[in-house]
Amino acid sequence: MLISKMAAEGGGKEMNEIKTQFTTREGVYKLLTHSEYSRPNRVPFNSQGSNPVKVSFVNVNDQSGNGDRICFNVGRELYFYIYKGVRKAADLSKPIDKRIYKGTQPTCHDFNHLTATAESVSLLVGFSAGQVQLIDPIKKETSKLFNEERLIDKSRVTCLKWVPGSESLFLVSHASGNMYLYNVEHTCGTTAPHYQLLKQGENYSVHTCKSKSTRNPLLKWTVGEGALNEFGFSPDGKFLACVSQDGFLRVFNFDAVELHGTMKSYFGGLLCVCWSPDGKYIVAGGEDDLVTVWSFLDCRVIARGHGHKSWVSVVAFDHYTTSVEESDPMEFSGSDEDFQDQMIHFGRDRANSTQSRLSKRNSTDSRPVSVTYRFGSVGQDTQLCLWDLTEDILFPHLPLSRTRTHTNVMSATSPPVGATIITNTSSNTANGNNSGANTPGINSLSTTLPRSNSLPHSAATTATANNTNKANSGGGNSSGIMDSAIATGVSKFATLSLHDRKERHHEKDHKRNHSMGHISSKSSDKLNLLTKTKTDPAKTLGTLLCPRMEDVPLLEPLICKKIAHERLTVLIFLEDCLVTACQEGFICTWARPGKVGLLSSQNQASSPSGTVV
Repeated sequence: MLISKMAAEGGGKEMNEIKTQFTTREGVYKLLTHSEYSRPNRVPFNSQGSNPVKVSFVNVNDQSGNGDRICFNVGRELYFYIYKGVRKAADLSKPIDKRIYKGTQPTCHDFNHLTATAESVSLLVGFSAGQVQLIDPIKKETSKLFNEERLIDKSRVTCLKWVPGSESLFLVSHASGNMYLYNVEHTCGTTAPHYQLLKQGENYSVHTCKSKSTRNPLLKWTVGEGALNEFGFSPDGKFLACVSQDGFLRVFNFDAVELHGTMKSYFGGLLCVCWSPDGKYIVAGGEDDLVTVWSFLDCRVIARGHGHKSWVSVVAFDHYTTSVEESDPMEFSGSDEDFQDQMIHFGRDRANSTQSRLSKRNSTDSRPVSVTYRFGSVGQDTQLCLWDLTEDILFPHLPLSRTRTHTNVMSATSPPVGATIITNTSSNTANGNNSGANTPGINSLSTTLPRSNSLPHSAATTATANNTNKANSGGGNSSGIMDSAIATGVSKFATLSLHDRKERHHEKDHKRNHSMGHISSKSSDKLNLLTKTKTDPAKTLGTLLCPRMEDVPLLEPLICKKIAHERLTVLIFLEDCLVTACQEGFICTWARPGKVGLLSSQNQASSPSGTVV
């Protein structure tokens, strides 16, 4: 692999470019060069004009205790391997299944986790010409082909997923902007489907298939303008978040087929989306180079993150490093060093109690509980960013009982400061003295907050906007989503920066011009599509749909590291590691702190030392 070669050669500037390890508050993440998956020849794939490399995992619960399986596509090829993760080196000479396709390329895939066994798995594969295949890579069978004659949709499959909790239903989105609900038991028919309108709303419509006998697709969703780039189900499976080339995030109540809320990107199309483990927040990324955090309950943008230098291709929450803790175990005081020592000593393993504590956070219990969500993003700039979403962002109108986070908070009206100052007291200054509110109400926003830490809208404005939104959506249900779906883990806390106004205005001008250049040079056809949209971007900027840069907190990444030569297309958080992949066809495993284990010590002599950052 290229990274090991460069490290072995000690190659000066190049070696510093690609990181093989990075440090966060919880410790050091290390690239396991022997756990790299790729095509068997390990040759970098010439990715010109080919579809993004994607990765899917499934656990088949076999007796050996190594039940993890990995599937990935590179160009026209699809591979299925035993995934050994941090435990053993990858053996690429023995794929369980390998397929090479002619005339079309795989674009995405998804395993059905409900039905997976050691003898059989159901894998859906979407293709560039619009077809969907159902295969069993263990039995090496191809059971069904959907949209075979391309009568349903002729455009590229952009995303497909099994409907949560279902053994037979799956949802497929296309570059046409349409989404289709299929049942594996039904056929697609020999003629093009005829549709009947079921429901229509602002910039979306849903049709049922008109036919004498039940056939696929069961439903056809038309969402927004241009390609529907990705969608994701909420942890409880009740809601669906979609991001489109028109720059909109749209969240639907899936069963009721109703619009719950919308958000507009700062600029350009949105490319990726994910839900927090408890379903309370959605993060989206795209062509504005930003990650945007949207509150499901409040239906508004609560923060943006700036760290990428190009389009953001994947966002994902880390279920294992999302933490919940009660406020009384310890007070933090003293110097930064003391703070870090205390943090390292504190909460080595809070794993088992995270779930119960999160439900306390959502109950009416008056004991304050602090929550930190960890999420990550990768982009076309070949960089990995990790972010922490802390309670001073989530609940800006709640006083903090103690100083917990390293925070750099500047009011938008404060004079510019030359250097970034990390301080332990600013979170109290920003939050503690500004509000008497006790609980985060859905429509409550304090008007006395500094502009840097909350949206400068009165509660009345927000309430009106939310009510209007609900009226448009046909009364979509805005109740909270399943609280207990959070996975457990250990976390440390965020570095947050709110830039002053001057920096932001400069940033805004740069961002809009820069991204316009991106779109016109890279995809003039998409630009034409965007100009046809009903919503004028100039009218949405500065509204709840798309707040100005200075109106919401701007997060800075905990880490932002270049980890590949080609654009990154995959980021998946697993219990022992995180997995990334780039367009050259290399799937990399990064061991979490303390999880390097046997593999590393066995191969220490031959593995690169990496760049400590």
